Amino acid sequence: MLYNFANAKKSTKNKKEKVKNNPILPPTPPTPTMENPGTYLRDNGVLCLAESFKQESVMPLIYSIMEYNLMPDEVAPERITLMINSPGGRIDSCLALIDSMKMSSIPVDTYCTGLAASCGILTLMAGDRRYASSTSQIMSHQYASGSGGKEHELYGRMKSFEQTSRWMENHYMECTGNTVKKIRKHLLGPTDVWLSAEEALEWNIIDDIIDPYAVNRSLRQSDVAQ
Repeated sequence: MLYNFANAKKSTKNKKEKVKNNPILPPTPPTPTMENPGTYLRDNGVLCLAESFKQESVMPLIYSIMEYNLMPDEVAPERITLMINSPGGRIDSCLALIDSMKMSSIPVDTYCTGLAASCGILTLMAGDRRYASSTSQIMSHQYASGSGGKEHELYGRMKSFEQTSRWMENHYMECTGNTVKKIRKHLLGPTDVWLSAEEALEWNIIDDIIDPYAVNRSLRQSDVAQ
């Protein structure tokens, strides 16, 4: 049975309704300092993954998504934004993060700035609304795993390898709408596939491109108008 964040939130509400004269007040955010940066980002549902995928970097993001879903409506963000700048990493950590994104009752949007490679592209395409900077680099490749050991141990690991490869095919199909044949030929071929933001848009890996130079011009024009 899959854990349902939405039901958990309702259950929490029911418990609180039984307690009278106990109003829920929004927490007072701590003042951001050099030792505690990013407070306003987290309060507004913005999470950042700016390193490789591993337990230490991914689990705090998963905890944050779960916590957002359990917050009272008056303090929970309407949407969650996950910013990605990552070279990839461990597939198990990537799977755990994507699971939490897909089971979140609050939509989780993704935005690539810099690099989304390997596990990065898998997470990028899993977002509800998917964006990439026009300057970003996006890389797709086949599942890769380094294994060592005796012959019978390697045979045993083949099952995990095959399961992960099938999951990747299905994930690409679910997120991009392309066929396995096209995915295997153009996105999961024998070599790394580097994509520009425009190419990622053509493959339906993202939904829109953000041009930082155009944003900057717009901001400067607004300043002049004021």
